[in-house]
Amino acid sequence: MPAPVPHPTRWGLRVMTFNLRYASETDPHPWSQRRPVMRRLLRHERPHLLGTQEGLHRQLRDIAEDLGPRYAWLGLGRHGGSHDEFGAVFYDTLRLAPEEFDHFWLSGTPSLIGSATWGNTVVRMASWIRFTDRHTGRGCYLLNTHLDHAHQYARERSAELIAERLRALDPALPRIVTGDFNVPAHGNPVYDALLGGGALADTWDTAAERGPQYATFHGYRPLVPDGDRIDWILASPSVRTLHAGINTYSLHGRFPSDHLPVQALVEL
Repeated sequence: MPAPVPHPTRWGLRVMTFNLRYASETDPHPWSQRRPVMRRLLRHERPHLLGTQEGLHRQLRDIAEDLGPRYAWLGLGRHGGSHDEFGAVFYDTLRLAPEEFDHFWLSGTPSLIGSATWGNTVVRMASWIRFTDRHTGRGCYLLNTHLDHAHQYARERSAELIAERLRALDPALPRIVTGDFNVPAHGNPVYDALLGGGALADTWDTAAERGPQYATFHGYRPLVPDGDRIDWILASPSVRTLHAGINTYSLHGRFPSDHLPVQALVEL
């Protein structure tokens, strides 16, 4: 199995973002066959923080069971409660303690559950959690999101709203942002809105070491070396990124999702 984060440190945080591809039993990639591959990957990598996209409630319960009692998760369905896809965040409870969290919708009415006002027909949202690192006592924020797949205007407005909400958080604490942004890194207003003015940095670019680059969406087709990264891990400039990687793990030709997980080993 690839090891995209091969140099653990005493206080390093293993961060992963992963579009899970929603659970379905439709061939040729049913969840019942993808789940064992997902289980092996996550148990091997053991992320301290895992921002997910597209998971359905029963699918997230499966992943929680497979990760074991050391992990917990927070999330909300896009239509409230357990309805529709989640942007759930899993975390290692032995390393991290959640202190505060919230959810907002990527729309002109961000407090309205299930709202979509910017031309997108699929509801989109973001969730953030303030954690305390049990080992160091330091705090940080993790924000996880999934931008629209079809409407650039909605993506740009969403990025502006996320940047605004990040600015409103405690400025003394670093931010980590995970997500499927549905546009390539660099050369897009979505990317510029989130990284503009030095607010955030792309851990892929700032990493002291990194693995090979692949298009992070593969759609169960052959992997594309040096392809577009549409799944990102961003962080405050003060966060040191020791290693970044794109995990290409598959088992007997079976991938756990139609996206590749992106990983970073960071120090706050």
